[in-house]
Amino acid sequence: MTRPGIESAPTDWPAWRIKLYVIIFGHETPAGKAFDVALIFSILVSVLAVMLDSVGSIREAYGSQLFILEWCFTIIFTIEYALRLLCAPRPVRYARSFFGLVDLASILPTYVSLVLPGTQYFQIIRVLRVLRVFRVLKLAEYIGEADTLLVAIRNSRRKLSIFIATVLVMAIILGAAMYFVEGRTHGFTSIPQSIYWTIVTITTVGYGDIAPATALGQTLASVIMLLGYAIVAVPTGIVTVELTRRPDTVRHCPTCHFAGHEPEAHYCNRCGTSLHPRPTGAEVP
Repeated sequence: MTRPGIESAPTDWPAWRIKLYVIIFGHETPAGKAFDVALIFSILVSVLAVMLDSVGSIREAYGSQLFILEWCFTIIFTIEYALRLLCAPRPVRYARSFFGLVDLASILPTYVSLVLPGTQYFQIIRVLRVLRVFRVLKLAEYIGEADTLLVAIRNSRRKLSIFIATVLVMAIILGAAMYFVEGRTHGFTSIPQSIYWTIVTITTVGYGDIAPATALGQTLASVIMLLGYAIVAVPTGIVTVELTRRPDTVRHCPTCHFAGHEPEAHYCNRCGTSLHPRPTGAEVP
């Protein structure tokens, strides 16, 4: 059985290409699983090397070794990406897929750093490739749960958009009011600066870089703080309602665990598996 989203290898391919396909894109065979585990280990080590290189003391002591290590991993991942394009049944489709774009983005920063020093730290995006662990360790049911949450967020997008727009309007009005009350002498040098302070306060972050000094300003700040607690709770409530409103629409496919099918759906929208499996012992018509 092939993985959803990846076609089986064409039968007219040479044996070496089919074998390469099974190893790189497959995960049921021992060779395919070993390849994925080795790949994930290499990704984690390369991400760790990027993180260590950002520490000044470590870079001064082991900068050359980390530089060589990073180029070794980049060359390995470049070869791997080229092999994926070579053995993918539809190379363009793979290149434009989520993992295809992540694979490409994980090797580009090293080459770009030759022209723009410092961009090599964007190699941290490689950590996204570790998401392959879900299929390597057979954790597909977690993908189904993620689909359930994504369906709830997608169904809530209009309400969330209206809510965010309302909060933005409130932040502009309250920021302008704070600018009028406090003025430039107390750090509120402009309306955009005051809006920034309002957003920081209303989200309960509170950096403390700006603070009201007058009694009226402190009163207004107190109102904004109390309002912030109510505002933080609203998005959670909106998504929770969608998670519990229509439980019949979040049925999980027994094969790929995709959720969010319509009540009248008989087959999975992703892999085509029947959503109404035949009871055990039923005869095949």
